Amino acid sequence: MKITAKELTLCASFAALSAILSQIAIPIGPVPINLAHISVFTAAGLLGARYGALSQFVFVLMGAVGLPVFSGFNGGLFSVIGPTGGYIIAYIASAFLAGLIIERSGKSTVPVLAAAIYTGWIVTYLFGTLWYCYITHTGFAAALMVCVIPFLPGDFFKTCFSIYLIKKLNPVLSMSVR
Repeated sequence: MKITAKELTLCASFAALSAILSQIAIPIGPVPINLAHISVFTAAGLLGARYGALSQFVFVLMGAVGLPVFSGFNGGLFSVIGPTGGYIIAYIASAFLAGLIIERSGKSTVPVLAAAIYTGWIVTYLFGTLWYCYITHTGFAAALMVCVIPFLPGDFFKTCFSIYLIKKLNPVLSMSVR
């Protein structure tokens, strides 16, 4: 896979943006509310499946090796394999799948972007919640009440803001990455 300087710069920029938006957080329990998914889904919409996922892989890798890029300036392997690690790892799959849906549709209309992003949310919630259940020995319904339900209203606004950013930045970036 050959990657251009522009593609590399954009992937690095979205990895850095994920690190920054992770710090804008409200610790409400075992899973904090943060803004990282704005970067995940905006990367998917602007960079496409492959580079959107690569940007989030770089973000996860930075945290796994100990850089304090996760919420609350956390980092290290335990952050990735701990109770909330499934949500962090799911950023990669969410960016890939959302980007793939957008690419395959050939459109960046609001309905396509919304469908792609909500598919990414499902991946994040499913993988993250199952991981949380496994690590904490919590039942699925109880985990949903702690790890999903409180986040749904905010995730609606993150989805709307991600769509807004994609629509505004796509013409400006005039991406030939996808």
